[in-house]
Amino acid sequence: MSFNSLISILFVILLVYCSLALYVYLMQPRLLFYPDLPGRKLVATPASIGLEYESVTLTTEDGVSLDAWFIPYTAGRGTLLFLHGNAGNISHRLDSLRLFHELGLAVLILDYRGYGESGGTPSEAGTYRDAMAAWRYLIGQRKIAAERIVLFGRSLGAGIAAELATRTRPGALIMESAFTSVPDMAATLYPWLPVRLLSRYRYDAREQLASINCPLLVAHSRDDEIIPFTHGQRLFEHAREPKQFLELRGGHNDGFLVTGQGYSDALERFLSDHLDGEATGKRLLSE
Repeated sequence: MSFNSLISILFVILLVYCSLALYVYLMQPRLLFYPDLPGRKLVATPASIGLEYESVTLTTEDGVSLDAWFIPYTAGRGTLLFLHGNAGNISHRLDSLRLFHELGLAVLILDYRGYGESGGTPSEAGTYRDAMAAWRYLIGQRKIAAERIVLFGRSLGAGIAAELATRTRPGALIMESAFTSVPDMAATLYPWLPVRLLSRYRYDAREQLASINCPLLVAHSRDDEIIPFTHGQRLFEHAREPKQFLELRGGHNDGFLVTGQGYSDALERFLSDHLDGEATGKRLLSE
């Protein structure tokens, strides 16, 4: 092979590599947010599973209208603010809503901007504003004491919940199937690209945990096919006390269902320790 041929081949390889890097950089919003998967349309309501609910419209500080549901629980133990993952909408979370209701919790669940029937376009800063709008609704309009609110985030929602916990004083925080940060996840998915330099998003839950003082439950499955189990372990290691770890079974989207009664029992113990009474310190849960 001649020198010129070798140079030409290397140039093509470099061009392809740079094109892939540019694609990843430009397409990050579509790689991170999936509001249309499996669809924007709401497919059901809590009434479909026998739960009373109220349709709620939240308004963010930048004027975006968000669609939400409030599922009341008379004389319940507290209220859970549900921050869902990066795909689908609130109507795809009915199994979780039923479970939390059975645990004696009222629930507020919202769709981020650009999801479901909410206005706007998804962004990292926008999702943080969305979560704060939900918090202010619970504190201001529902008159719920901050210490009676549990922040729950699943997958992407865990990073949003962690950020909200740095700006508020919730009674507890639950992070389920969470990643440590977007750059960490990107490095796992694209180890051959300089993704830490290319990343336009952070969602740095591990960094947020350094300033979170409320009781924490981290839940993750070794069988998670999307977010490696090590992310949950690292989050737990970086968190302050009091903290607990729940090992799930099953995949990323069905771990709480596959774990079944063990999941419900673990949440019941966590809520009893930190919402119903005094904290008892760190407990490592393995279900």
